[in-house]
Amino acid sequence: MEKEKNDLTRNMLIIGFMMFSTFFGAGNLIFPPYLGMVSGEQWHIGFLGFLIGDVTLAILAIIATCRFEDANKGVLTRGGKVFAILVSSAMVLCVGPFVCIPRTASTTFEISIQPFFPHFNTVLFSIIFFILVMFLTIRPTKVVDIVGKFLTPALLIVLALMIVKGILTPLGDAAPSKIDTVFAEGLVQGYQTFDAMGGTVVAILVMATIIEKGYGEKKARVHIAIRSGIIAGLGLLLVYGGLCYLGSTVSMMYGADIAQTALLVNITNALFGTTGQALLGAIVILACLTTAIGLTSSVAQYFSTLTKGKLKYEVVVVAVCVFSAVTSNFGVAAIVGFSVPILTLLYPAVVTMIVLSTFTDQIKNDNIYKVAGYGALVIGLIDIIDDAIGVPFMQLLPLAKFGFSWVTPVVVLGIIGALIPCKKEKV
Repeated sequence: MEKEKNDLTRNMLIIGFMMFSTFFGAGNLIFPPYLGMVSGEQWHIGFLGFLIGDVTLAILAIIATCRFEDANKGVLTRGGKVFAILVSSAMVLCVGPFVCIPRTASTTFEISIQPFFPHFNTVLFSIIFFILVMFLTIRPTKVVDIVGKFLTPALLIVLALMIVKGILTPLGDAAPSKIDTVFAEGLVQGYQTFDAMGGTVVAILVMATIIEKGYGEKKARVHIAIRSGIIAGLGLLLVYGGLCYLGSTVSMMYGADIAQTALLVNITNALFGTTGQALLGAIVILACLTTAIGLTSSVAQYFSTLTKGKLKYEVVVVAVCVFSAVTSNFGVAAIVGFSVPILTLLYPAVVTMIVLSTFTDQIKNDNIYKVAGYGALVIGLIDIIDDAIGVPFMQLLPLAKFGFSWVTPVVVLGIIGALIPCKKEKV
């Protein structure tokens, strides 16, 4: 009995740290400091929004996925086959070549290369970066795994030193907030990490690991996912919260127009000088490279499996690398800006399915998922059109100032779905 208890604790720690290291990527470092800087004295309110939009939804996605037998469909399962394919394909493209993969290259260039070699050609760098990604993805080696095992601890040590030094010797006082909707800004910044979408992909790996550890039954899977999620969540809370606080200490020095990557570089330089900046840059370039390799491989495997091998793994890898190399030259700010309409379209549906799937044992009618899921996509599209034509219809709805204007219509649609009889009981 005691041995089983010890094994359970050890496995929860292993899976919790795995979840933490998977979500904690170098690309996400740029969001919390900027949020703290624009939030100023209200950085803790902004960080609360970030915590919900990033950490909470990401871990909830994993826990909800463990409630289903097919992790590939996961939280999208009860929306129907077509819905699951459409939304999951869109999410994979976003987590892959549309946003996250090119962002790794742009972040690497702006943090690791540009500060030391300001005249280095961005096109040349993107070509070199993605040739490496393509070669190591098509012909994977143990080098990537070995390097990856050391990167997260190294990055954490550097960040821990930054945060501790920033708390003991603050760079300055927090200024009044530069924005009116601090919580909503935090929520949006959390969304832009794409961790909630990524959570549905990461859940496949986490669930496979949980089953491999001997927890195959649903109740056991969910139990260990919740405990491991708490461990990962606490780790992310400390790191992101510390970075957000560091941003607030320089809020009097910079305006909202400063680039997110430039802000992180400036904070590192102010705390540790050029040596610390060079160390952070070296770790970021390796961390972003391994992240890009992992994401590219995942995208290629997904579409190769989806098309039953008609799209070859190697062909998808090449296509993703070429597309990402071109996109990365627009820079981090442009890529983040490009992600906003994608987030506006997909996030209501993704969040809706994550929340509903958390209660999948209690909700018997699949039509609740289908009507709310498809409706959330339509609402996201309306929100994009509103922004494009300048008619702020969505801003008139309840909770709009908090970034949740879509919640009320989706709840109504869910109720309508509940009134439509389901042809068969949930299996």
